[in-house]
Amino acid sequence: MSATTGRTTPSRAAVAALLRKELLLERKVPQVVPAMGLFSITTFVIFHFGLDQRTVEGSLAAGVLSVTLLFAAMLGANRLFVSDKEEGGFDALLLAPVDRTSLFVAKVLSFLAFLVVLEIVMLPAFAVLLLGPTPDAGEWLRLVGMLALADLGIAIIGALVGALSIQTRARDLILPLIALPLLVPVIICLANGIAPLLAQEGAMAVAGRWPAVLALYDLIFGLLAYAVFDFLLDD
Repeated sequence: MSATTGRTTPSRAAVAALLRKELLLERKVPQVVPAMGLFSITTFVIFHFGLDQRTVEGSLAAGVLSVTLLFAAMLGANRLFVSDKEEGGFDALLLAPVDRTSLFVAKVLSFLAFLVVLEIVMLPAFAVLLLGPTPDAGEWLRLVGMLALADLGIAIIGALVGALSIQTRARDLILPLIALPLLVPVIICLANGIAPLLAQEGAMAVAGRWPAVLALYDLIFGLLAYAVFDFLLDD
């Protein structure tokens, strides 16, 4: 329904409009995705020479992939709210008759889209530059499932901390200092969950606790971020 009630328009319509704005802005002036992609490939090259190994597998491969994803995502999180801050997007949202949490949901969804595009570039580069074993289709599918859960956690925490840090003058420093400790459980679960899929001897059973813990962590922080985001805009 398109009718408005008081100062609140339907959240779905507001989220769709804000999400469309985010994606169109990135398509017209690409900044976030190219930066994350170039950073991830450069990091793989550094790992290639820094570890002094032609290939990696198992836990080492999982750690390299997880850490690269984390640090590349920090670049994207740092830019999530820059245009809103510099071009008056926050003021426009506060004056508009929309639910303010619609902006948070739109930012999470747009950040998820950026991470998916990043991984489309990152995974082939990782397979060519570093990965020793060659996972089959089933292993890749399970790997993508674990990455999807990790992406959700990164997007939620990145959007929450990005909204907090954008209000400070030292946002480039504040964001990683706050976000990285919060994302440590995400990276631990991701690395342990995908390590069996990258082992030389072939895929072993992925312990069910890692996807479960990761999903629970995503849910807790998703509810927390949704509850406090409105107050972040007021401050």
